[in-house]
Amino acid sequence: MYLIRGGSNLCSAIATRRYATSTPKNRLGTALSLDHFLLRTRALSLYRTIVRGTKHIKDLTTRTETRNFARAEFERHRNVTDLSHIRYLLSTGKTEWESMERYIGGM
Repeated sequence: MYLIRGGSNLCSAIATRRYATSTPKNRLGTALSLDHFLLRTRALSLYRTIVRGTKHIKDLTTRTETRNFARAEFERHRNVTDLSHIRYLLSTGKTEWESMERYIGGM
């Protein structure tokens, strides 16, 4: 306990200790529901698939543009929380990537 004198008042302040090993409560925000967790996993999987698939694009400019477009789309929809909308985005993203992959395979 520390004693602090402020003008004519005598105030006491309790110092709180913080340890390097203690983690703040709820540092990641609210916990994800199981459905959100599973859809997040599917989104990460789709993103990784796209990044891996772009390695087969021979033209460096096209490869970079494709990766940047994919990242921008994922970032644009980052804060979507509606489960049905997330499912829709994953479905359309997967369909678009599969059609693009057929095009890449034909190059």
